[in-house]
Amino acid sequence: MNNVLRVAVVDPQDSTRESLKSILLAMDIVWLEAECSRYEFFADVVSQTNPDVGIVSLDADPEKGLDLVAELAAKAPECSVLVLSSSTDGNLILQAMRAGAKEFLTQPLTIEELVAALDRISNQKNGRGETKSRGCKVITIGGATGGVGSTSLAVNLGCALAQNKDHNVALIDLDLALGDADVCLDTIPDYTLVDVAQNIERLDFNLLKRSLTEHSSGLFLLPRPVQLHEDSLINPADFQRVLGLMKATFTHLIIDLSKSYSKLDMVALKEASTSLIMIQLDLPCLRNTVRLMMSFGEIEGLKEKTEIVVNRIGLESGQISLKKAKETIDVDNFWQIPNDYRVMSEVRNNGIPLIEHAPKSSITQSIKQMANHFSNDQTKSDTPESENGIGRWFSFLSSKSNASQSEVNSVD
Repeated sequence: MNNVLRVAVVDPQDSTRESLKSILLAMDIVWLEAECSRYEFFADVVSQTNPDVGIVSLDADPEKGLDLVAELAAKAPECSVLVLSSSTDGNLILQAMRAGAKEFLTQPLTIEELVAALDRISNQKNGRGETKSRGCKVITIGGATGGVGSTSLAVNLGCALAQNKDHNVALIDLDLALGDADVCLDTIPDYTLVDVAQNIERLDFNLLKRSLTEHSSGLFLLPRPVQLHEDSLINPADFQRVLGLMKATFTHLIIDLSKSYSKLDMVALKEASTSLIMIQLDLPCLRNTVRLMMSFGEIEGLKEKTEIVVNRIGLESGQISLKKAKETIDVDNFWQIPNDYRVMSEVRNNGIPLIEHAPKSSITQSIKQMANHFSNDQTKSDTPESENGIGRWFSFLSSKSNASQSEVNSVD
């Protein structure tokens, strides 16, 4: 996984060291390079393993711990030091920072604080342009109107991403009233988003995964609540914490947005690495897309990371041309997904993802190419166009590419 931080830990106290170790081992954004139970040996451990981050717990002996922090700062400046202590004494914090610590966290340690601190360290090492967890790619998928195929894309993209053994992929169904991601996967979940949000204080990484439903494809699902009235039990603060925990657990997090673009949806959009808006070539979709992009432009960074996915390419009856669509919404780069009503009807009615039901179909190949795009961390500036225009970023001004779509299939 790209941008994983290699971590070494020193803590003479067995109980707290083991607790920290179990947390780190469950996180996909770090690799536990080494652990040590003696302050005096840790500098040698760091010199031999060259970790990105050295975590030093001060509680066993604050004086020796601070001396070690200073030694690491002098001898291994490439290793960022993160200090842990149960003390909140301002003088101790000041001494640690003056000794060379990059971060100071208090015990008992919360997962959100640890993830945030590791994010800051990662940003310092890799450049400050990134504000999200560098270990997790968060992809939100929303529709410009209902029935455009956003849930089908979320489910099938998640299953396609999960085929890669290096990926750990989860899907959150954020359509709290009428979400049907569980139906698309033919699953009956034991727990829902409400259960996780209400128990976030007691969850660790292992309990989180046991609270999710794992599909045979390898995709983990966190479904919408069972009862309609339960949507009021999830507030933005709790959902933010759920996202923080899941970002530290998974390499890819897909969020199927509701059609209301609620407060919870906006939390997800702000956390997203990429935001996809699903449309088809009709006037209501295009008008709503213009409205959405105007609103996204008022939120810092959101419009810039938003991409348009055009569904049902090849459904010629009554469709607006690609060129006219581009002129209407004034966005150059799109992903296009082909049209195949029969295949998608079978997939949805049987609760089987495309990779299992129709692995060789054009629509499946299109979504697999999209999954490869997110696997390779490509950007729209360096993603090459497909020779036939299927499943690649392309310019709507390229009429030759568009002309070859009449026989390909669609997410319904």
